[in-house]
Amino acid sequence: MEVSLKTKKLLLWLLGLLLLHCRAQGTVHYYDFVVKESNFTKLCATKSTLTVNASFPGPAIRAHKGDTLYVNVYNQGTYGVTIHWHGVKQPRNSWFDGPEYITQCPIPAGTNFTYQVLLTEEEGTLFWHAHSDWTRATVHGALVILPAEGTTYPFPMPDAEQILLFASWYKEDVMVLMDEALRYGGLTVLSDSYAINGQPGDFYSCSKDTTFRMSVDYGKTYLLRIVNSVQNTDMFFSIADHNLTVVGWDGSYIKPLQMTYIMITPGQTMDVLVTANQALSHYYMLASPYFDGQADDFDKSITSAIFQYSGNYTPPSSPVWPTNIPGFYDIGAAGLFTTRLRSLASKEHPVDVPQSVDTRMFVTVSINMMHCPNGSCAGPDGNRLASGLNNISFANPSLDILQAYYRNISGYFEENFPDKPPNLFNFTSEDLLTDNVTLSDQGTRVKILDYNETVEITFQGTNVMNSGENHPIHLHGFRFYVVGSGLGNFDNVSDPLTYNLVDPPEANTVPVPKDGWATIRFRADNPGVWYMHCHFDRHMSWGMDTVFIVRNGPTEETKLRPPPAYMPPCGADALSGLQQTIFQKEE
Repeated sequence: MEVSLKTKKLLLWLLGLLLLHCRAQGTVHYYDFVVKESNFTKLCATKSTLTVNASFPGPAIRAHKGDTLYVNVYNQGTYGVTIHWHGVKQPRNSWFDGPEYITQCPIPAGTNFTYQVLLTEEEGTLFWHAHSDWTRATVHGALVILPAEGTTYPFPMPDAEQILLFASWYKEDVMVLMDEALRYGGLTVLSDSYAINGQPGDFYSCSKDTTFRMSVDYGKTYLLRIVNSVQNTDMFFSIADHNLTVVGWDGSYIKPLQMTYIMITPGQTMDVLVTANQALSHYYMLASPYFDGQADDFDKSITSAIFQYSGNYTPPSSPVWPTNIPGFYDIGAAGLFTTRLRSLASKEHPVDVPQSVDTRMFVTVSINMMHCPNGSCAGPDGNRLASGLNNISFANPSLDILQAYYRNISGYFEENFPDKPPNLFNFTSEDLLTDNVTLSDQGTRVKILDYNETVEITFQGTNVMNSGENHPIHLHGFRFYVVGSGLGNFDNVSDPLTYNLVDPPEANTVPVPKDGWATIRFRADNPGVWYMHCHFDRHMSWGMDTVFIVRNGPTEETKLRPPPAYMPPCGADALSGLQQTIFQKEE
């Protein structure tokens, strides 16, 4: 049968619409994650540790903006585990966000659970990691979100790319170390090394032969996708004799920033361009700790990898050392880097900074204590070390908050997280010892937000117990704007005059500087239950966290999606079994 020209045009138009619809919907990807113990030999010793698919770091996921992921997690370990998709907004989809006792209970050993991950606004480098106890130490991997089909980067196409994932390595079982630290209430054990792509590098025992090497060709430009999954330490990063151009931060683009180093906190990700334009040789890539505290301690070692040119030349006896990497305690270098970040704010990548605010919160970030009977704990004065937001140490409930909220089950959380701390004082004073305002109130308190209201949070660092330090605060479910930061006590009259409401960087993790403040703004347009916490695992375990519940909007498209047919049951499947930790709420 002959088809008329008019019919052909109609068919082509319909086909075009179908292709456009398919492109808008994105591609669906399926993955299997097998969580199990695997043996690794590092630092002259072999140990068994929890991994995904027997690799450390775990497998990288690559997808395009607008795609959907289904990740079936088979837990073949010995205790419950969850997976979080760090920096992914998951619109109306809290059920698959991952933090234990917040949006789900742990996946019991011997069972599986499938996560649905919706990639919508994110573009760039993010990562996934375990979000149960301290299993993030070895259960993590990169999440690379490429531009949507038919679009490209807002910078010249790099010749190649490389993931660089920073992590901590412990000779002992990290879960046992966590359990002991929380049981006795003292300081946590430091890591034995850091690692780049799973390898400690040249400066550790029994490690030089396995140092990660990145082979490069002269004249080519490389996109480094950098992830900091270190447990408790901010890191400086530098490549000897090479400039770094930062073009992305936390899954969004920024105005290109050329530096000789970066400072990246746990929970942050960055996209960095580097051009191989130096003499053919070997150059060290170093990740070195940054620490601005005084009451705590940190692993004072440096992890290395090698930026290695291909070609015919005589290799040096030792790679070139980066003379421009800041020292461990260089507060000025850390602040200089962070405050220079700006959103791209272009036509293709616009910003939508709230210009007015419905809810203002002033949240203090503190290390605290909780009393122990008869002074029997390992913290100061026989008390238990704790941490808190607005002097509240968060306690995990035995039923996840999302389920309790959705099913209207009372008794598992209180809707009274305060908008300001109970006491106002000189938060950055040098003499806030243990006889000052140091005891925190333990509870499972959440903040309720109406759909679409605009929120401003000013985080105030404190020096309670002389323990001030930089805190990377991570908010699930949102991409917020960092509109301002500074040192000292926040002044609510003069400091807002310094806000950047034109092109502030968009992020999911904000560094709150030692004895300083940082202000973020966002629109509560994602109904559901969303966790906010310090991304130092020890501080999160001590209670430096809270939860936002965003109420449903007026339409079906602005309401929390219904739960999947199966969610992991809540029960005695976590590390501590029926014996709850001190930071889990007694019922």
